[in-house]
Amino acid sequence: MDARLRAIVKAYDIRGLSPQELTPQVARALGAAFADEVGISAGRGSAVIGHDMRATSPVLVAALSEGIRSKRADVVDIGLASTDELYAASGQLDMPGVMVTASHNPAAYNGLKMCRAGARPIGLHTGLSAIAEAASARLDTPPSEPVGRVTARDFLEEYAELLHRLAPVSGRRLTVVVDAGNGMAGHTVPAVFAKLDVDLVPLYFELDGTFPNHEANPLDPNTLVDLQAAVLEHGADLGLAFDGDADRCFVVDERGETVSPSAITALIASRYLAEQPGATVLYNAICSRIVPEVVAERGGTAIRTPVGHSLIKAEMGRTRAVFGGEHSGHFYFRDFYLADSGMLAALHVLGALAEAGVPASHLLGAFERYAGSGEINSTVDDQSAVLDLLRREYATYELDELDGLTVTADSWWFNVRASNTEPLLRLNVEADDHQTMERIRDEVLARMRA
Repeated sequence: MDARLRAIVKAYDIRGLSPQELTPQVARALGAAFADEVGISAGRGSAVIGHDMRATSPVLVAALSEGIRSKRADVVDIGLASTDELYAASGQLDMPGVMVTASHNPAAYNGLKMCRAGARPIGLHTGLSAIAEAASARLDTPPSEPVGRVTARDFLEEYAELLHRLAPVSGRRLTVVVDAGNGMAGHTVPAVFAKLDVDLVPLYFELDGTFPNHEANPLDPNTLVDLQAAVLEHGADLGLAFDGDADRCFVVDERGETVSPSAITALIASRYLAEQPGATVLYNAICSRIVPEVVAERGGTAIRTPVGHSLIKAEMGRTRAVFGGEHSGHFYFRDFYLADSGMLAALHVLGALAEAGVPASHLLGAFERYAGSGEINSTVDDQSAVLDLLRREYATYELDELDGLTVTADSWWFNVRASNTEPLLRLNVEADDHQTMERIRDEVLARMRA
């Protein structure tokens, strides 16, 4: 693979500095290779393309479209969109798709998220590597004339209608603060919330890929400070934060306290199990124990998966699970083409809260039984050596290696995973109480960093 591609091909998507690494030339070559991989070359079909609000996105869309059309395939351009809106379009139109976005990354980055028809994911081992290899071979050759057609289509209303069919909201009127972080939720929330009985307090809805207020990365607690303050200032029932491409959703309760994505997973799972007793729910290796406990209590089957959207989507298809959650704020739905949608997760939370008649802290507090550390990153020279050390140090406990190393005791567990792209190990710890969590956290970190 050409070094220019190798630098930007990740486990689940293409991502890099733009225009320095992800150039129009690279996007054009990737578009042609994508058309071949998904079987729409030689006039056999169309692809749908959407893009976020970053400054380089329109240029990359044009180049990507040229590459696809050079293979005599057509393009349906839905324009500005969230990633889950692109998935909805791929599913509804039964077309392969590409979303131009770098999600929560800083302003200097951009990227491509690809899927097959029906929003089926394309990851490194399910087509992305082959696309990158094929693109490498054509990087320095003159591009073919784009002969396929481009059709512009606004899909926003169809997207909103689909979400409301899947997660209708009824009950008491709510006041909700939404922090769009100058990302794509500023585009999708007005359309979706227009149909809700909600007093909306918008924060940073202006589309601005320079992220003038804060990075659109709700995993960083510092980016939630303004949302927390606004919830308290307005006496709101709930706060919602979305990342840059609005496929992830994070929740703040009426006290301004952040809610664990594992608690949201447990809440949504309980809603599905109330309607579909005995259904299967997926949760990833760093989710809280609350998820499998709640699923079992509600009569469902919980299946633990590795971290990563391509992996969880594949397992969802295999098991026919109704729902899946990741501790990173990704939520997956069988009735949403097995894809993830932060907005659909938000509607489930709003629906549960509107029906419950109690504050969000009461509703969601039932799913916050344990003390968690959150994800802690450590830079290490030799990831394998550190993992080997931890295996030896904790050999008397239950160990599993579904994703990294998980060590489980009666009152605590921890997981250590290697980053796919950086010399980092990621630690998550959970325990029955805060004191035990801190003790295990500090003990493991000391061993990792020694």
